[in-house]
Amino acid sequence: MHIPPGFLKPEIWAPMTGVSAAGVGYALKKTGEIIDDRRTPVMGVMAAFIFAAQMVNFPVAGGTSGHLIGAALAVAIFGLWPSMVIMAAVLLVQGLLFQDGGLDALGANIFNMGIFGCLMSSLVIGLGRKLGERAFYPSVILAAWMSVLGAAVLCAFELAFSGTSPLEIVLPAMTVIHAVIGAFEGIITVFALRFIFAVNPAVKRLYAGVTP
Repeated sequence: MHIPPGFLKPEIWAPMTGVSAAGVGYALKKTGEIIDDRRTPVMGVMAAFIFAAQMVNFPVAGGTSGHLIGAALAVAIFGLWPSMVIMAAVLLVQGLLFQDGGLDALGANIFNMGIFGCLMSSLVIGLGRKLGERAFYPSVILAAWMSVLGAAVLCAFELAFSGTSPLEIVLPAMTVIHAVIGAFEGIITVFALRFIFAVNPAVKRLYAGVTP
């Protein structure tokens, strides 16, 4: 889902860069207000975990592949604002050091997978928490699926508006493929959460705020 270099027009990537910079800047401010020094290292561990998970690709169909985005996983543990910071850090390192996505498209990639992915996940998981503990894991699965599919739709429109591919071609292709990828995302996210909670039960009390 990372948009490669040269795929977006300046009229698209420039404002997306500005929006993402403002969004991440605000997320940093809010994170500083709610995360103390004891929890900051755990955010680094989560960022490293998501980064490593994104490096593992699995085949979907027609030579395409998918990987864990991680927005729902981060939100389920840390909440909205710290998760945006985590996702932005992961995508920044990927773009700068591993050329995973173009630098001109970095703002769009951060917005699609980081900002929008975390906003969508926070909305769905927050609703799940209000419905009770039994709704927690189903809400995580739905959040992961919707974050992937939503990011794919945004990416399709950005490519279409840049003239890279007609919308009637890129939108169905992106949505069909990423609907499948999103299902894998949901399953992987739940397994990852269960593993984290099993290894360190304190995490679900201190960070996730649930006892699933």
